[in-house]
Amino acid sequence: MTTAAQRLNENLASAQPSATYRMMDRVAAKRASGAKVISLSAGEPDFDTPVHICDAAVDAIRQGHTRYTQVAGLRALREAVAAKFRRENGLDVDWRDTIVCSGGKQVIYNALAATLNEGDEVIVPAPYWVSYPEMVQLCGAHPVVVSCDADVGFKLTPAVLAAAIGPKTRWLILNSPANPTGAVYTRGELAALAEVLLAHPHVLILSDDIYEHLTFDGERFHTLAAVEPRLAAHTLTMNGVSKAYAMTGWRIGFGTGPRWLLEAMEKLQGQQTSGASSISQHAALAALDGPQAFIAQTRRVFEARRNLMVELLNETPGISCAVPGGAFYAFASCAGLLGRRTPAGTLLNTDEDVALALLDEANVAVVHGGAFGLAPYIRVAYALDTESLRQACQAIQRFCAALSD
Repeated sequence: MTTAAQRLNENLASAQPSATYRMMDRVAAKRASGAKVISLSAGEPDFDTPVHICDAAVDAIRQGHTRYTQVAGLRALREAVAAKFRRENGLDVDWRDTIVCSGGKQVIYNALAATLNEGDEVIVPAPYWVSYPEMVQLCGAHPVVVSCDADVGFKLTPAVLAAAIGPKTRWLILNSPANPTGAVYTRGELAALAEVLLAHPHVLILSDDIYEHLTFDGERFHTLAAVEPRLAAHTLTMNGVSKAYAMTGWRIGFGTGPRWLLEAMEKLQGQQTSGASSISQHAALAALDGPQAFIAQTRRVFEARRNLMVELLNETPGISCAVPGGAFYAFASCAGLLGRRTPAGTLLNTDEDVALALLDEANVAVVHGGAFGLAPYIRVAYALDTESLRQACQAIQRFCAALSD
């Protein structure tokens, strides 16, 4: 029985827990019972944080940089962030045009919470990162989910965007390279979307560029505000150190955008978490200002892993997988498995059934596509060593081969 004291915020009550973290919890529980599970569910590189970055954090501790920082981040780090945006993305910004937060997720949430009101709408292309629609709902607004299936490369098209925009549209969220599909927008595709957006100046754009450095097959990364500078005044460009520098646990994200928006985000953050960890900020400064050559090396490693995963998944009965252009995810259709029964007797009616059965019966963890807004798929993260990936795929193949009609 729920008492009056247990009443939750209505927006929170309707929100769903992160499907990726729920699967990680299942993996932890199964491993605690003694099972050997290969997890392809976590969205983080398996590489260690580079030594020079760790050394900078230790030096910061020893030098006493352990106190509160400015809410929007250390000026030295914000200058490094601005230099990164100028150098790598062609955005004409200085340190005042930046903000540093406790992870890229906080950059996104701060922007939405600072600008959304009841009844506002946010266009969210699906497949989407699981947190986008939940964040929108937590802010009291409505996510307008638009389906972008395999026929269009899991990417938003100008026609679909134009049809989704209405008088209540406040934001468009655009993620490239994308989680969960690995889809990468070309310069031409972004320019075509920009033409639609220029006709709707009331729409803000959130460009999630966190996988920027993971594009394959020689493709260049492009960000919307650089492709169409006339949209810069309407665009928040988000990035961080988690993926490129293997710093997921350090929790540093950053962004650049119009100053009125950054000031609102800073005000919100000042009453929420205040500045990000001082130690992590010094580590992030070393990451942005230090050697960058290893990023290209890790990109080559991920590209080789992608090739292996796509090959093995497409050799698996009942599964088909398009070649992702970036990030470190494969988004594989499991439509051929539905309606079949596992050796343990489980009937696979949905992609979530497939994901749970793979964990229970094959000791391989993946995340079901429905959690990302498009079924029936499974998201497979190939952020593990080659041998572990090979073993995981072999276990998936054995599982699929053993299904009965």
